[in-house]
Amino acid sequence: MTKAAQAFGREAFEFIESLDRQPNPDAVIQAMNRAVARFGFEGLFVSWLRPSPNQPFDDLILAAQCPSEFRAVYASRGYVRFDPNVRRALSSDRPFEWNLSSGESRERRVREVMRFLADFGFKRGFVVPIHTAGGLEAGVGMVGDKLDFAAGIKPGLHLMALYAFDRVCQLVATEAEELPSLTKREREVLAWSAQGKSAWEIGELLHLTKRTVDEHARTAMRKLGAANRTHAVAIAIRRRLFEI
Repeated sequence: MTKAAQAFGREAFEFIESLDRQPNPDAVIQAMNRAVARFGFEGLFVSWLRPSPNQPFDDLILAAQCPSEFRAVYASRGYVRFDPNVRRALSSDRPFEWNLSSGESRERRVREVMRFLADFGFKRGFVVPIHTAGGLEAGVGMVGDKLDFAAGIKPGLHLMALYAFDRVCQLVATEAEELPSLTKREREVLAWSAQGKSAWEIGELLHLTKRTVDEHARTAMRKLGAANRTHAVAIAIRRRLFEI
């Protein structure tokens, strides 16, 4: 093993030891980004991989470090269902490296996904598939343009990804447990708000006055610690407090 690989191995263990001090999923992914950025990684993702019918991409993401535009377009175009790297992760239990040639396919949508990744400078990557005992399929993806896979660093990346996934899952579960429960009406008001309905329209649908709808929304915002109704809707969707 090279001296560089040995040094990174020590850093990987230091990163793992630091995970318990990270307060939320974003902090975990930021810490990992600091540890691996020098190898050329510009984007990191911790995500479930197999969406249910009509399930939005943001519902799969546990933590991510990437441009907001990338995430928004990837989600709106449903690329998770055509991404060849996601497909490979679903059928593999071993970490793998990929590049643009991995997306050479007769499928138009697969080629479209790979062109999209290239447009953001994500031309190469390293993916760690994770298949849990409960049958859930997840993965940690690291992407960039000019990656430097120094000899012997992949085992360290693999180990860091596994522990980062575990810590993110712990934090997501803790956040969900700490959230106060919403009443049925509060969930209904947020669910209709997510569909773009106004307070008056929601009142008509639920046979409530606009004032009552606003009160349910304010109570939900207070319980969720949200700054406004849109923020409350975003938190509720992330925590799967209602179906959309």
